[in-house]
Amino acid sequence: MKEKVLLKLDILADAAKYDVSCSSSGSSRGSGKGVGNARSCGVCHSFTEDGRCISLLKILYTNNCIYDCAYCVNRRSNDLPRAAFTPEELAGLTMNFYRRNYIEGLFLSSGVMRSPDYTMEQLNEVARKLRNEYRFNGYIHMKAIPGADPLLVREAGLLADRLSVNIEIPSEQQLLRLAPEKNYDTVFSPMNLISHSMLESREERKKYRKAPRFAPAGQSTQLIVGASPETDYTILKLASGLYGKQKLKRVYYSGFVPVNSYDSRLPALQQPPLVRENRLYQADWLMRFYHFRYDEILDEKHPVLEQGMDPKLAYALRNPHLYPVDLDRASYEEILRVPGIGVRSARIIVANRRFGRIGFGHLKKMGVALNRAKYFILCRELPARSNTLNSSQIRQRLVKSSNGAGKQLSLF
Repeated sequence: MKEKVLLKLDILADAAKYDVSCSSSGSSRGSGKGVGNARSCGVCHSFTEDGRCISLLKILYTNNCIYDCAYCVNRRSNDLPRAAFTPEELAGLTMNFYRRNYIEGLFLSSGVMRSPDYTMEQLNEVARKLRNEYRFNGYIHMKAIPGADPLLVREAGLLADRLSVNIEIPSEQQLLRLAPEKNYDTVFSPMNLISHSMLESREERKKYRKAPRFAPAGQSTQLIVGASPETDYTILKLASGLYGKQKLKRVYYSGFVPVNSYDSRLPALQQPPLVRENRLYQADWLMRFYHFRYDEILDEKHPVLEQGMDPKLAYALRNPHLYPVDLDRASYEEILRVPGIGVRSARIIVANRRFGRIGFGHLKKMGVALNRAKYFILCRELPARSNTLNSSQIRQRLVKSSNGAGKQLSLF
């Protein structure tokens, strides 16, 4: 490999680490006579919906950028090494890594070089070369550049498995303050186009089986947490709207990394707000899989997620009138809201209770976290209202003072 390409790889792979909206799921390209397969498993830094781990080459096409966003390390006013691939270099690099079994796909983002249209065309050219010249059928996740021509965005959706448009700042007012050259119109226009094109593609494939797929793995976005003063309630409200209206596959939350500490518009953080980021992911999980509405998790009176406990437990302690839940009679949705009971466990409980009353032994085998669930349920060993502890007593038992102090937090 040429030394020039290796230098570009070193610069642009490192510059891509701040973009977290990277995942692989929902694609099913067949291999045919081509190279690669988007469905195959591997060792990687990204996870599919079913929990498989796959490897992606995560890289920027260029870190040259015409914008001067306060929160971005690649802003044009920063003095740092700049580089840009050519489409031939990046396509060849991807295939070299794939043939050595280092990767199974490509996550391609970019700074905005010259103009949105020019940058989008360069990204499309990389994908065209991979698909048409190298016959690469592996996974490609590509950025749709805000402000690019809709025809270019549509072409990108026919080449890539997933597209993403990063909103970055959770309110337009703060986006205009931190990135005056951007606005929500340029962000949501391609997002709406992608959403509508995916719907059209699904309808076409119902009539014509060989109709081309448009972004079969959906679209995603990224929100930066902590660079601006929005509350968790505002962030979850925005994410809920994106899931409902744009049908996004994922919203990713990235704790703000203070890379431009000299800019007075940014908060003076010593390190990224990782605990807050983790709580937002947990709340997002509740909305996506546990049938929670954003305004049940938080509201205007309680706009911030508690740092010391996961949002599902916080919800249960704020709503003691909904508990305990009778596992032998409650609906699936009610059982889902019990702390310590996950989606799989709730389904097993509903499926098995027709054979007899649910007991502690059954719950342990189902994977229920009884150390917390026992305070919120009725079952064979907990008949009637035998648990007389109030919310404050349960809180004292379950919430440890050291919880969240620099440790990785588990989901529920």
